[in-house]
Amino acid sequence: MENIGKADTGGFLKPHMFCLTIPQVEGGADIVATIRWSQKLHYDNGQISVDIPFRFPYYVNPLPKVFMKREKIQLTVNSGFSKEVLLQGTSHPLKEKARQGEKLSFLHEAIVEFWSSKDFTFSYSVYSGDFSGSILVQPSTSQDYDDRDRFSIFLLPGSGNRKVFKKAVVFVVDTSGSMHGKPLENVKNAVSTALSELAQGDYFNIVTFNDELHSFSSCLEKVNEKTTASAIDWMNGNFVGEGGTDIMHPLSEAMALLSSVHDVLPQIFLMTDGSVDDEHNICQTMKTELISRGPKSPRISTFGLESVESRILKWFRRASNTIVSNISIDATKHLDDFEVDSEYIPDISAQCPLCVSGQYRGKFPETVVAKGYLADMTEISIELKVQHIKDTPLDEVLAAQQIALLTAKAWFSADKQLERKVMDLSIQNSVLSEYTRMVVLQTNLGAAQKGKQKTKGHKGSNEPLRIPLHGLKLGFGDKAATRDNLLTGFGEEKPPETLKIFKKAGGCCGRLADCLCCMCCIKACNRMNDQCAIMMAQICAALSCLGCYECCSEVCCGGSES
Repeated sequence: MENIGKADTGGFLKPHMFCLTIPQVEGGADIVATIRWSQKLHYDNGQISVDIPFRFPYYVNPLPKVFMKREKIQLTVNSGFSKEVLLQGTSHPLKEKARQGEKLSFLHEAIVEFWSSKDFTFSYSVYSGDFSGSILVQPSTSQDYDDRDRFSIFLLPGSGNRKVFKKAVVFVVDTSGSMHGKPLENVKNAVSTALSELAQGDYFNIVTFNDELHSFSSCLEKVNEKTTASAIDWMNGNFVGEGGTDIMHPLSEAMALLSSVHDVLPQIFLMTDGSVDDEHNICQTMKTELISRGPKSPRISTFGLESVESRILKWFRRASNTIVSNISIDATKHLDDFEVDSEYIPDISAQCPLCVSGQYRGKFPETVVAKGYLADMTEISIELKVQHIKDTPLDEVLAAQQIALLTAKAWFSADKQLERKVMDLSIQNSVLSEYTRMVVLQTNLGAAQKGKQKTKGHKGSNEPLRIPLHGLKLGFGDKAATRDNLLTGFGEEKPPETLKIFKKAGGCCGRLADCLCCMCCIKACNRMNDQCAIMMAQICAALSCLGCYECCSEVCCGGSES
């Protein structure tokens, strides 16, 4: 990239705080910010919810009585299901404006004294006693990187009490030197909680690895109070961070442990912070093994670090409540081309809806049937209604998921054409990927800035200035850091220098700083009645006169003495 500016204009100060510097803002100028992002909906016990940041710090509120503050929230909900939508709750008062099938519109508009100090939350549920779902289809546009039409399949588990699969779980835990301390402690807590949530009739084992391999047991153990307590004691004595990282051996051991299980769902949970040299070989070996075992192959879940404890438990609970496995969708006989983004179609869990997306050519029928197997190994068929949508940008909604899946395929196959697809998709939807980087693009320069740019002699000075942002670059891992057993986050790029106002607002003295700042003094003066304001003005005028008198006496008297 040519004409790159310094990366000091903005970026993430914290995971939840983004800073962007706007230079040379004149008094009275209007700054209009349009922010667009995507986030996942939360699903819990049949209830779907969204939590959107909508808190404004006290110090950004304009002057009361001088500037009118209007708060407006417009919400459109497209459930995607031809079922009754039940509203569950909202943080702000919303008025329902329209309801048409699965689409609902709400509006909140009011004049407020202060801007919102709480996030916007909204939750609803789709009434269904059993499995329900639909297929959303949308034609491609001229801007799409792929000329095929897009589809997205949604499946809700429903409120019926379906029997969950019995399972055999192997926890594969990295105990290398870089896991020493808090990372390994977090993993131990997560595995301990997961063990306590296993049901009677389930099986488990724990495998740890660094340069060597250690197992809790030589075979799968049946879940009961005694084996669970013994496993926790074993972890307390064997979870010690030291040595290197060898992932292939423990994964092969876990696959061998699960090779003899019957009538249970085999699962492997791999927890590591490392990036090793033979990753492609490991993935190819595991893929070959999974294909050879067919429908009874283990489900492998991998976890890095950061907030690993909560993520492991969330995913474990999802995997522990599988109610339909080995799902297939009979759509190929109706279409000329049908491609799913993911390598495999995941199982349906009672804890989470299923979402599968992809591309197709041809014409979908009015309904499509999805088939799978229940815990008692009986086959189930779920009818999915096809919906043609126009006003919802399906490509933008699914962009992040599609980029993640295509990136994994591109990395595994080393396919440059797939990498190019990821780049095009990332740029088209403004979603980060491992092959792109987010920048601030300054498209209009003032006369002074243009002159300054020419004097610096930039190559391509007529091009807009591109400034990369901090904290937004993704990567595939650091093999050198893994070999050296460096802790996660070592050598991170420092965030841009924080403005003083953020330092004050972010600390424990933020509120005190608010009380002493100029904005609060102005607001306090604005709330005074006329008599008090006149009195304060007279006092200030008297003090000014005294100051002028003192200054004159110093000049006159001092001159006479000399």
